[in-house]
Amino acid sequence: MPRIFWLTEDRVVAAKYGGEVNGWHKQSLPGARCHVCGFTWTSVGHQYPNVDLSQLPERHEFERARPEPFLEFARLRELVRPLAPPHAELPPGTGFGPLVGQVSGELGPITWVGMLKLLLRRDALERLEAEGVRGLFPCRTELRYRKKDAPEMLELQVAPHGRLHPDCIPQDVPPPCPTCGRYGISRPDEPVLDAASLPAELDLFRVGNFATMMIGTERFMEAVRRLELEGISFQELPMRDS
Repeated sequence: MPRIFWLTEDRVVAAKYGGEVNGWHKQSLPGARCHVCGFTWTSVGHQYPNVDLSQLPERHEFERARPEPFLEFARLRELVRPLAPPHAELPPGTGFGPLVGQVSGELGPITWVGMLKLLLRRDALERLEAEGVRGLFPCRTELRYRKKDAPEMLELQVAPHGRLHPDCIPQDVPPPCPTCGRYGISRPDEPVLDAASLPAELDLFRVGNFATMMIGTERFMEAVRRLELEGISFQELPMRDS
């Protein structure tokens, strides 16, 4: 069985380069106030930078940050759904469109934004693709640089796939809300992935029911290390059959 790794920012490398990206997506689904479970919430880890909402007559409604009643959230979600990838869950807070913001300092070949998003220099992306890494979906960014001749940085669209194994989720965690889908789990101290749920065709993805966790295959890890692309720490995760 192929090995699987949890990807996080290499803080030592980030400190060495010293650069920073201050930005996020300009458009997003609002947070939701659910009339069934009573929670007001938003998700983290769901972003689709290649989804363009600019042609929607209601596009400005996706630039408001305040939470909305669930029925209003659901109305906006249905406007986006035809433009989104098939089977995308689109929870509250899902971001769309290119990353917009400011870059300060020097960036390495791999840069994290908020420890949640991966940016790659174009040359790093091309080298990974040449190594046969599968499922890299680069998207343009709208970043402003303070210096001339800055390298082009592309955001990877990393969609959620696969699941945490039920054995690592406490039994007293309530099931997801049947109306809004909120699932109030915290990240397990010792995450285990459900082997049968993992995508066979991708080398980079997020965990479907805990999207802040970014996962890479052994192929991805070996390519990054062979090419000496600094910026990612790798922690091997166990897998278990359902």
